[in-house]
Amino acid sequence: MKALFIGGTGTISMGIVRRLSEDPLWEVYLLNRGNRNAEVPANVKQITGDINNEEDIRAKLDGMEFDVVSDFIAFDVKAVERDYRLFNGRTKQYIFISSASAYNKPAAHHVITEGTTLANPYWEYSRNKIACEEYLLGKYREEGFPVTIVRPSHTYDERNIPLGVHGNKGFYQVIRRMQQGKQVIIQGDGSSLWALTFNRDFAVGFTGLMGNRHAIGEAFQITGDEILSWDQIYRTIADALGVELKPYHVSSDFLSEVGAKYGYDFRGSLLGDKSVSVIFDNSKLKRLVPQMTTTIPYHKGVRIALEYVLAHPEKYEEDPEFDAFCDKVIEALEAAKKSV
Repeated sequence: MKALFIGGTGTISMGIVRRLSEDPLWEVYLLNRGNRNAEVPANVKQITGDINNEEDIRAKLDGMEFDVVSDFIAFDVKAVERDYRLFNGRTKQYIFISSASAYNKPAAHHVITEGTTLANPYWEYSRNKIACEEYLLGKYREEGFPVTIVRPSHTYDERNIPLGVHGNKGFYQVIRRMQQGKQVIIQGDGSSLWALTFNRDFAVGFTGLMGNRHAIGEAFQITGDEILSWDQIYRTIADALGVELKPYHVSSDFLSEVGAKYGYDFRGSLLGDKSVSVIFDNSKLKRLVPQMTTTIPYHKGVRIALEYVLAHPEKYEEDPEFDAFCDKVIEALEAAKKSV
């Protein structure tokens, strides 16, 4: 069977590509600009190009058909409209990567299923994903376009450390603050619940849907089974670093307001996602992919990631602006406490 992944070298997709590269049943193609070829398994075929150059891609795909096409870099309706034009009649299944952040915030019930209403007034990213889903499912209902919707939550790999609050350059500065004995900001009181999934586990659920006729026209959330509070998540990182966690809890509303003044979209990432407790019911996925389970719990996954990150500091940027932002927020709130 032939699979084409648009992108294919990101956090979610790399785990899938590596898993399929070891499966003799699959022939894997990546369509991207070729910037990260060194990380791609040798038996994976590369189609180099810009997916936004539609005519060039159409020419490069001339005569090719696939069992599965999945776009990991489609973030708005314009992108999925392009994919429909390129792949309608060329693939037996098109898998769209949506997001669990598309679910209603706050949800009517803390247990999330695929039937939970989609609505996110806080985050444009999530609203765009909802619009993509609606377009593709409309094409399925009207024309039989073979779409499958996948909704990941917080997926990570060896290159990433999951956090609730970080700067525009990513997680690295928070790790540095922990190492330096500084306080780190955690949204809310740290007790809200969250699901984390290592990309190797995610790949099991995803590949189990590939080529599966029962997945056509359906949506599936793919997350691990482990549920942790945000305090537990940060303490697990500190334990793996061998340092003491010094948490500083700040309300998500305050972070959203003050963060906007410094160029941080905490309204979307927190109010629209990470500040809300979620527990995912993955029974729909497990009916089709019964082997889907958590094999890399967070206390192991974060050590895998930290081993890589600490061994490759040249790949990560320190973020003095975010470091200063954290200090300003903590100083301002401490001063406010003393004035009461």
